[in-house]
Amino acid sequence: MGEWKVIGSTQGVKCIVNGVPTLTCFEAIFQNILIVSSGLIMIALFAMFVYGGFMYLTSFGSPEKMKKAQGTFRYAIIGFALYLSAFLILKIIDVLFLGGYGKIFQFQIGG
Repeated sequence: MGEWKVIGSTQGVKCIVNGVPTLTCFEAIFQNILIVSSGLIMIALFAMFVYGGFMYLTSFGSPEKMKKAQGTFRYAIIGFALYLSAFLILKIIDVLFLGGYGKIFQFQIGG
């Protein structure tokens, strides 16, 4: 077996030792998944704000269309609040229990 090339904190580390996969690459893969999902969440939130704004501007004063646009804005704001609160909770856990070195975002197992 060869060596996997994984982008993240484990660059240059062998992911397979004696034919057995190690958890080192799992950390980097999980970190990459979280980074990509964060980007996708931000793109989705931006799209919701643009769509809600377009719906609001093209409602021409129609109460039902304005209500639908406001609902889109409301769900976008709720989604942003959930995303931001999850990040802040992880950051608070990092500061209170791990010394505030950002280790919770490095996904290091052990040591």
